[in-house]
This record gives sequence, structure tokens and C-alpha cells, in this order.
Amino acid sequence: MNTTSVQKPVFRADHVGSLLRPETVKAARRKYYEDKSIGADELKEVEDAAIRELVRRQKDAGLPVATDGEVRRAYWHFDFMGGLEGMDIVEGEANVTFAGVALSTRPVIRDRLDFPEDHPMLDHYRFLASATSVTPKISIPGPSCVHFRTKQEDIAPAEYKDQDRLFADITAAYRKAVDAFYAAGCRYLQMDDIFFAYLCDPKQREQRRAMGQDPDWLIERYAEMMNDAIRHRPDDMVIGMHMCRGNFKSTHAAEGAYDPAADAIFNKTGVDVFFMEYDTERSGGLEPLRLLAKGKQRVMPGFITTKTGDLEDIDWLKRKFDEASKYADLDQLGIAPQCGFASTEEGNAITADDQWRKLDLVVKTAEAIWGGVAA
Repeated sequence: MNTTSVQKPVFRADHVGSLLRPETVKAARRKYYEDKSIGADELKEVEDAAIRELVRRQKDAGLPVATDGEVRRAYWHFDFMGGLEGMDIVEGEANVTFAGVALSTRPVIRDRLDFPEDHPMLDHYRFLASATSVTPKISIPGPSCVHFRTKQEDIAPAEYKDQDRLFADITAAYRKAVDAFYAAGCRYLQMDDIFFAYLCDPKQREQRRAMGQDPDWLIERYAEMMNDAIRHRPDDMVIGMHMCRGNFKSTHAAEGAYDPAADAIFNKTGVDVFFMEYDTERSGGLEPLRLLAKGKQRVMPGFITTKTGDLEDIDWLKRKFDEASKYADLDQLGIAPQCGFASTEEGNAITADDQWRKLDLVVKTAEAIWGGVAA
């Protein structure tokens, strides 16, 4: 059972993190990565300017938290993973497919895993913190991602034939990451650990069984990894965890209610804030919220979708929270969209105006239900 006493920063209004990439950033990244017509310093200048503007827009929307929109990344997960010692992201045969489209890259583990002192996302956080007067939050993929997204044949170290060694090294690397982000000033770190939700999908569960992996065992091990990675964090550091069923150009990869993983999610991870996809029937019912322990943990049900531009009705959202409060104390709930707006740099099939209207709605809903966006 989670016994953490951490309470700040925990908000009523929040968002998962990624934002649609501004055209200036898309153009600059093409010039840098494809045309080779600009250098790293020029690319960074464009990204810096875009982040400052995105941070301003988040504050203007009334959000008490700001992210850098992940504008320096191509993927929500691979950029962080590729910065780990012992892990590379390579071009070629992919192991992820969305709506029939295979991603062009995949992770490989070439050597023992570790978190380096100079991981680039530490500087990403430092810049974000310097650019905002609200609470800065950075998101990174959760520990399970390193295991779930890497094919067995792409794991080279002989010692990792022993899965306990692999899980132990992943955990140790993430423990160092938590410490490093804290030392950089981060007090709100989010882990995108979406594979808890994937492992609730019957098809995904069967795929894991075909690979010789018990999906229920994986759920328990993933919860153990998360808990072991964050349990020694200082009392003033909050850990969030986002869960969804995939997000690539407004498509998804999994379906299924949270029931198989809910107990592990709420009671075995040690996480403070849960961002849970709940925008369509693919996420199942709200009944798993009954397993949220009474106390200071918070769930941010994602009733507002990032996959389409249609704006949800605030009265409908109020009714959804009335339903959710049958299973969890309303005081332990808040609101955030179901996922990021651009889990990859391509972004979802919505406009920037749609994005900001959605975030405005997050704030308005929090004000209507709880009287404000904080506490």
C-alpha cells in the first residue's frame, strides 16, 4: 500500500505533457536532421523560442503546471531511452505498429544499462524551469518501457538472459534518473508507463503469452520496478504516472478495462498522481477506481480526448465526475486530457486551436467542480 505523504505539487487541472509541434520547430528539425542545412545551435534556438511560447500559452490558459511540450523529441519514449548508457535507437525493422503503420525505429540493448550524469533531458528540464513561473513538469517513459518495447533478440548482454538481472539494472538506472532530476531542481516528474494499460488488452496479453511471458506476472514486476525506482525520493518530489493505449496520429494500439492491473497500479507502484485514459469505451468502466486507497493519491481521469478536435461539453464532464465519485472520493480526483497531443513529432489529427480549447476546458472544468485548479 502506498503510504507516501507527498502532496505538492498535486493539482486539479493538469495535462500529460506533449503538445503539437509549432511549424517553426518542424521546419528547423527537417533542416537539421534531413537537409543538414543548420547546426545544433540553430536548432536549439528555434526550440527554445517555441518552448517559451508554449509555456506562456499554458500559463495563459490558467494551468498551474507547464511542460516543454516535448518539442525537442521525435518520440515520447525513444529519445529518453536512447540517452541511457547501453541502449541505442536504431533505424530498420520496427517492433511497433499503429493502424498498419510500422514505426521506423526500435530500441536495442547493446551493453549493461545505466543512467548517465549528462543525459540530455536533464538540461531539457533545466531550460523549462528557467522559462516558467508555474510548476515545471517533465515526462519520461516509465521503467516498463525499456523491457516491453525491446525484443528479446535485440538484447545483447549475456547476463540479461536472466530477467531478474535485466529488471534490476532497469530499476537501478531509473533510481539514478529520479535522483538526477531531483538534483536538477525537478519536483514533479512524470513517468509514462502505458504498458500497464496494454497488459489489460486481451490481444496484447495473448501476444505476451506467445512470447513466453505471463502478462499478470509482468504487471506485478512492472509495479515492483516503479516502486523500487521511486521509493527513496525526497518527500517534496511528486511522481505522476500516465497510462493510455497508444497514441500515434490519433490512432491507438490496445483496448481493455483497467481491471487486471488496477490493484498493482494504485497500491503497488507508490505513485502519487495517476493520469488515466478514459475518453472512449476502449478504456472500460470506472469501477477500477474503487481500488484507489483513501488518502492523498490522486487520479486525473482523461475524459477529454486529444485524438479529435471535437470539444467535450462541460455538463457531460460534470456527469462523468459524478459517476467517478461513486468509486473514488471526488477530493482525490482532478482532470487532464486522456493523453498528450503529440506523442510523436507528427502530432495528432487536430489543430493548435483545438489543443488550446481543450486545455482551456480542463481549467474551466476544474474551476466548475472544485472551485480552482490547485490543491
